[in-house]
Amino acid sequence: MTSPPLQERKKDVLRPLPDSYSPQYVEAAWYPWWEKQGYFKPEHGRKSVSEPNPRGVFMMCIPPPNVTGSLHLGHALTNAIQDCLTRWHRMRGETTLWNPGCDHAGIATQVVVEKKLMRERGMSRHDLGRDQFIQEVWKWKNEKGDRIYHQLKKLGSSLDWDRACFTMDPKLSYAVQEAFIRLHEDGVIYRSKRLVNWSCTLNSAISDIEVDKRELTGRTLLPVPGYKDKVEFGVLVSFAYKIEGSDEEVIVATTRIETMLGDTAVAVHPADPRYQHLKGKMVVHPFCDRKMPVVFDDFVDVSFGTGAVKITPAHDQNDYEVGNRHNLAFINIMDENGLLINVPPPFLGMKRFEARKAVLQALKDLGQFKEIKDNPMVVPVCSRSKDIVEPLLKPQWYVDCADMGKQAADAVREGRLKIIPDHHLKTWFNWMDNIRDWCISRQLWWGHRIPAYFVTVNDPSVKPGEDMDGHYWVSGRTEDEAKEKAAKRFNISTDKITLRQDEDVLDTWFSSGIFPFSIFGWPNETQDLSVFYPGTLLETGHDILFFWVARMVMMGLKLTGQLPFKEVYLHAVVRDAHGRKMSKSLGNVIDPLDVITGISLEGLYAQLNDSNLDPVEVEKAKQGQKSDYPSGIPECGTDALRFALCAYTSQGRDINLDVNRILGYRHFCNKLWNAVKFAMRSLGDSFVPSEKAQLSGQEGVSDRWVLSRLCAAVGLCNAGFQAYDFPAITTAIYNFWLYELCDVYLECVKPVFSRAEEDSVSQSQAAVCRQTLYTCLETGLRLLAPIMPFVGEELYQRLPRRQSQDASASIHVTSYPETAEFCWHSEEVDRQMDFVMTVVRTIRSLRADYNLTKTRADCYLQCIDSETVTLVEQYSLQIQTLSLSQTVQPVPATGAVPEGCAVAIASDRCTVNLMLKGLIDLEKEVAKLTVKKGELEKQMEKLRERMEKSDYKEKVPVKVQELDAEKLRQSQTELEKAKEAIDNFMRMM
Repeated sequence: MTSPPLQERKKDVLRPLPDSYSPQYVEAAWYPWWEKQGYFKPEHGRKSVSEPNPRGVFMMCIPPPNVTGSLHLGHALTNAIQDCLTRWHRMRGETTLWNPGCDHAGIATQVVVEKKLMRERGMSRHDLGRDQFIQEVWKWKNEKGDRIYHQLKKLGSSLDWDRACFTMDPKLSYAVQEAFIRLHEDGVIYRSKRLVNWSCTLNSAISDIEVDKRELTGRTLLPVPGYKDKVEFGVLVSFAYKIEGSDEEVIVATTRIETMLGDTAVAVHPADPRYQHLKGKMVVHPFCDRKMPVVFDDFVDVSFGTGAVKITPAHDQNDYEVGNRHNLAFINIMDENGLLINVPPPFLGMKRFEARKAVLQALKDLGQFKEIKDNPMVVPVCSRSKDIVEPLLKPQWYVDCADMGKQAADAVREGRLKIIPDHHLKTWFNWMDNIRDWCISRQLWWGHRIPAYFVTVNDPSVKPGEDMDGHYWVSGRTEDEAKEKAAKRFNISTDKITLRQDEDVLDTWFSSGIFPFSIFGWPNETQDLSVFYPGTLLETGHDILFFWVARMVMMGLKLTGQLPFKEVYLHAVVRDAHGRKMSKSLGNVIDPLDVITGISLEGLYAQLNDSNLDPVEVEKAKQGQKSDYPSGIPECGTDALRFALCAYTSQGRDINLDVNRILGYRHFCNKLWNAVKFAMRSLGDSFVPSEKAQLSGQEGVSDRWVLSRLCAAVGLCNAGFQAYDFPAITTAIYNFWLYELCDVYLECVKPVFSRAEEDSVSQSQAAVCRQTLYTCLETGLRLLAPIMPFVGEELYQRLPRRQSQDASASIHVTSYPETAEFCWHSEEVDRQMDFVMTVVRTIRSLRADYNLTKTRADCYLQCIDSETVTLVEQYSLQIQTLSLSQTVQPVPATGAVPEGCAVAIASDRCTVNLMLKGLIDLEKEVAKLTVKKGELEKQMEKLRERMEKSDYKEKVPVKVQELDAEKLRQSQTELEKAKEAIDNFMRMM
């Protein structure tokens, strides 16, 4: 549905509400109107953002989604929570900014554009060259990169789009360059040759977050890019190294047999008695003349295998550290493409996993192969390319995190930074207290190119010093600045200096790490930087606590001297209704837009057919979809989805999302719709709300009770927002609207409105009820608006306004209800109504027992004391209305109740007597109940016989025994009820 223009939309709200709630109708046009009116801008209603605001400032930046991204339920959860908070702060009158942005997503974007190039033009990026390829990426970004912004708008996200930032924008790129140069000049950024996570397919180092840990239980064949056949993993190969000058051998084991070509030692534990005689001995490599020492190191596990371990310092993290401790040789046997180098023929030039087979066969031929067996293990897989990640020794740029990590940990320990929920503190301190230096260089073309230059000095009089050694680097904002720095360092003229800029780009997390202040123009002293930095809150998923949150804290403290935010709220991870991780191959990945608009099962199948899954996985996924969504996903709407996501956040680290629950909240929207429709009819066209929401003193018991409940809901909602307790907010709103306003108050006022035409007393009472009803609707919608922005706005615009309110304003710039404004909470009235509702539920239960669906019966309430009699008299109209009774009459404890009543105890203060005589055929009821009693007795006898058998407890599963016991208990209860009813009817006859 296309959105009508603004004028049309404003006319539209003057028409009557459509008969039923339609998400498509409600959500069609409000968003462009909100944007056009500037409601999402912090300047709205102020001269400028720097104008002092006694209410304070709220600033939060969005976790920038990848430019390649498409909306998923994780985004939906993040944005539902963040938008609720933003709208709440805005309605509280604070200068409010929620700043949007998008991440350039180095690897993901490069992969997408490379695939597109190959698919459409049969070209690689190398065929195009760096400059032209980057132009292609920008072209793709400008055509496709805003897609996720449009999807975020569908979720109702109230972001200030005029401040949207892309991490490759000139303003942000300048900040990234400045951050690198400052940290390099301070010695915090340095260059070092170490092991990195290497993807041979991407030809780049990748971060830990881009490595999926695939757990194997044993031998498994996995597909690897660039290999026709699947490759074997999950096995442990044992082979022998010969001790130099003897026939003795040492048996070692490995899961990566090809790496033995780079072995430079064998390690054993210093206390292992089996190998003490090998001190000072060497082992001989079988494929070359390399002699390798036996080293003694505590890291060796004596109980694993033979207690002897092969050491490959250039291809394993543990071995790398052993190599450093024992000054071993580091032999790199693999190039960037995964081809073998620095190895003897016939292995030289082989692909790494082809060499795996060749080395195994060669060891067998030499007689040094021992055995191969299943081995549970974890295989590191590149999340982008699905390649097997290799530890590779490469020179890279690093950030020294020791001091920054300590400062970040101290900020939390000292309470300057708060992490919510606090069960994440253990993870935070574990990371910060044991932090490693951060590899920030990536071998990509798309991204922020590192502003560092390799220096060559063209002057024979300058002897390579400590800094030179062929590896001197200098950083600079321009090449000229870098030359000046290098010339000054060596005290020569710039014409004697030649520079070559590093080809690498920075890790995407580096630019994301300075996002909270780069978006405001840092390092320049801008107005936005002074007003909105530091921010108030960061809200994100706990899975990027280290990769993003920690780095923002470290970079913020280091580069600005301030924490980037005061609080971090970490939400849970969304899983499917069965608690499974979202996975395309399971068919349980839900697109939020499909929940919003609805989709058929065939439509879900079509999406799978368009995916990159192989045919077997597609069929498996289709079965999953058919099981979970046999009729597809019904249209739920944005408001219902947001409400469900907020209601679910109580589940801790994981959220198991059931689409049926979301549909339940769509029905809740329909209930709101019908309540407002009824209320609008009851208020009438001439209704004028009072100037303020206040008690007149004329309110009846129902009015006082519902206003007391409204006041309680206001308190719960505000407390919930302050504590980030979203389920408390949704529960308070749901309970007030559904169980208190709709189920009780609206039913109580219907007879008041119907009698209003009869006499002046009823008219006066109805007028008070109308003011109460209006206050409930208007305040209830304001409570609801941050979570359900569309239906909240639609219904609010239908209501008349108090004189103090702007008739044209959006609900989202009106004030959020506060307890001080609604101080009507009465514990006494609440207690009284609790008693009344207990009586009503008891009467309803009796009516159901005797099938009095349409017949109204007289009800006699036997009260224990005069106080209870007075209470029943006071609330008799409410009890009569809500219980569908003909009459309600209090009876003192000593008073007599007419014969012919069914009896039930409501509480220790009141017994319900429901007159049945003359309303039902007693003989027929007795006959029916007698048959039921006989059936129950037979069932119970049969069940007891089964349970009393001698082998029952041994042969029948415990769960079945528990079910049988429960069936027996239920049957016993039903039998007692049937007997009681028969006795009751017999007395009446």
